[in-house]
Amino acid sequence: MTTEALLEEAEGLRARLVEFRRELHRFPELSMQEVETTRKIREALAEEGIKVLPLALRVGVLAEIEGAGPGPTVALRADIDALPIMEETGLPFASELEGKMHACGHDFHTSAILGSAILLQRYRHLLQGRVRLLFQPGEEKGIGAKAMLDAGALDGVQAIFGMHNKPDLPVGTIGLKPGALMASVDGFRIKVSGKGGHAAIPDAAIDPIVAASAIVGGLQTAISRSISPFDSAVLSVCSFHAGTSWNVIPDEAVLDGTVRTFRPEVRAQIPKLLERIASGIAGGYGARIELSWFAGIPSVHNDEEAVGIVREAAESIGLTVTDALPSAGGEDFAHYQEKIPGCFIWMGTEGTEEWHHPKFTLNEEALVPAAALFARTAHLALERGRKLTGAAVG
Repeated sequence: MTTEALLEEAEGLRARLVEFRRELHRFPELSMQEVETTRKIREALAEEGIKVLPLALRVGVLAEIEGAGPGPTVALRADIDALPIMEETGLPFASELEGKMHACGHDFHTSAILGSAILLQRYRHLLQGRVRLLFQPGEEKGIGAKAMLDAGALDGVQAIFGMHNKPDLPVGTIGLKPGALMASVDGFRIKVSGKGGHAAIPDAAIDPIVAASAIVGGLQTAISRSISPFDSAVLSVCSFHAGTSWNVIPDEAVLDGTVRTFRPEVRAQIPKLLERIASGIAGGYGARIELSWFAGIPSVHNDEEAVGIVREAAESIGLTVTDALPSAGGEDFAHYQEKIPGCFIWMGTEGTEEWHHPKFTLNEEALVPAAALFARTAHLALERGRKLTGAAVG
């Protein structure tokens, strides 16, 4: 496909993609509840004659475009869920569902990949192989990608490509980086057990609040003094619960928090490190701890050859490619990359606020270049499919 023809076709989809995105934005649905969103996507695909594949999930859509000849299968992924946030944008197409909002731009992702699917369907006679389309539910809860994998969404697929809108990048610019782009996301809970008593007689008690407070400060050394300064990591204690009365020392305190890392080796160190630090501090106060570790999603790690394909596709249609800055946020796209090579990018959208803000907006002008980019990426990936490292799932 010539880039001129592709861009002209993409431009012709502008009004349709904007309308579709605004429809999704008006009626956002939370993770694993995307029933109407699923229906709308299926209808839009069927309108173009794109084959919708069976999917053993109540929500989410799996579809496929078959080219004119044999070849590999590559996948494009979009997430479709919204957030439990009250919208404050004042837009004429703002959410009509109270307390629900597309505050992370998944309506943009869905509409752009729909545009890519339409373009690929129109150019399917030039494709050698297949393009699988994953419209994934439940990203915000970090469970949708696993559900799609369990349902066989990547069976036979050689490589996968996806994106996240980036409010601080201009339209027409993408952020691209081989290796780690987004952090792994893990959680922890530390229960500090002491001995309750009267607040006026603290010497007869073992105060878990004092011990837990010291642990909060001490845990910061898990990063600053136990992890190499060349390895990025973030540890935050985000919840501290203890006591029921102003004059009673409780028996226990509970801390909840999260750890973000970029390298598997660093991630593997953290649980034992937390237990050693927390138990040592608690022991000094006569208290004891119980650590619970909640392994979440791994880090988004981009395959170098897949990155090269996206770079070539972007430059061929006139987009600006910049070095992507890593984010300590998480993305369950990483689960796909554990199975096959993949590339996840930042797509510039010139937003007014960062993700998950009640006034989050984006520039809809980015829909056309995003649709063209992923159509071009899929085309190039099929041409170079056998050079991609790794094996197909299934």
